Amino acid sequence: MSVILCTAGYDHTIRFWEALSGICSRTIQHPDSQVNRLCISPDKRFLAVAGHHTVKLFDIKSSNPNPLVVFEGHTNNVTGVAFHCEGKWMVTSSEDGTVKIWDTRTAAIQRSYSHGSPVNDVVIHPNQGEIISCDRSGSIRVWDLSENNCTHELIPDGDVSVSCVTMGMEGYLLCAANNTGNVFIWQLLPTHERTKPVPITHFKAHGEYITRILLSPDGKRLATCSADHTAKIWEVDITPPTPDQEPKPLVLNATLNQHQRWVWDCAFSADSAYLVTASSDHYARLWELHSQQVIRQYNGHHRGAVCVALNDYSDSR
Repeated sequence: MSVILCTAGYDHTIRFWEALSGICSRTIQHPDSQVNRLCISPDKRFLAVAGHHTVKLFDIKSSNPNPLVVFEGHTNNVTGVAFHCEGKWMVTSSEDGTVKIWDTRTAAIQRSYSHGSPVNDVVIHPNQGEIISCDRSGSIRVWDLSENNCTHELIPDGDVSVSCVTMGMEGYLLCAANNTGNVFIWQLLPTHERTKPVPITHFKAHGEYITRILLSPDGKRLATCSADHTAKIWEVDITPPTPDQEPKPLVLNATLNQHQRWVWDCAFSADSAYLVTASSDHYARLWELHSQQVIRQYNGHHRGAVCVALNDYSDSR
């Protein structure tokens, strides 16, 4: 399969879609709980499904409805999941206040880091040597895996919960969003040059909760999803301000506003030209960003669709 597209949510199902036709090609039941996050392994072999307490790993190419491995160790909702670039390990975040690193072959916990507050999201730095997580108390933490500790803590907006984080594929930008609709962006220098993340800009992106923030693969767009029923696309063309300059907000490129309820999640295509969104209105939609039009709607969930995963990278990359 050259394109893997799947959605999940509150109806306890995971659905695989033929991206162009909009046909649901496979449905997996997830009876234990709602599904909070989805992540496809870089080699397109596995789908990680984060629910309440557990993460389940499914074989994408198999018709087996049962997971290959179940990762057990969290004691509350799992809120984030990401794969190492070669799939050797996986990182998760949870409302139990921890970030955990797992061996994907044995399901053993290799590391566990404590936030002391429910953790909302986690991402892996492209250098594969750091992870970045954010929590409900308003903190963002950078964890160095070689030093096995937190090297930087950012508190962008007091005690306002930081809902989500994202990093560009070049590892240059760290972006975060919070529950009051604000976006914050820092420059992250390579570890051997870094003193601390350098603030670049912050701005009001939405009037309500931001549920997901995501940099495009080409680094030129930033997507934000919100409780205000929209997803917005921002142009990323920024340099750190000098001390006497006010930071400039990103330029709004598009407002995608056909969903009827909260937009929870999104995923860019590999060429950064398309975006898939998932919403409480039960639908996922594929948007062509140049025209800002919906070119495909995925119908099948009978409760809110809250997460989406897409991998359409060339198999030869």
